[in-house]
Amino acid sequence: MATTKVTKREMFEQIKAQLTDEAQIAFIDHELELLAKKNSYKSDKPTKAQIANQGLKSQIVEIMSAEPNRLFRASEIVKALGNEEISSSKVTAMLTQLKNDGTVTRIEDKRKAYFQIA
Repeated sequence: MATTKVTKREMFEQIKAQLTDEAQIAFIDHELELLAKKNSYKSDKPTKAQIANQGLKSQIVEIMSAEPNRLFRASEIVKALGNEEISSSKVTAMLTQLKNDGTVTRIEDKRKAYFQIA
């Protein structure tokens, strides 16, 4: 039996419909306003980490573009970057984002992931 999850907003609306006391209704209205304010706070400005990751992504694409027909593993890209602070898992995350953008393609062979410039 599938049940649908009731959101906080829907729950407040249901409670408000049953109330008659003005103070309680005002409280519920205030809570609904706070929910609307919370949900409207979506910043379009990228964070510092996102800006840094853009630079890393461009370096990865540059490395892969030098040999467009070659299949790269994440560990090979880490070595090509030459930065000891960047881990293989971070490069894999950046490659996954590039794959979702359509910049690179992912190929799996014997449970190993290879990436190639699209």
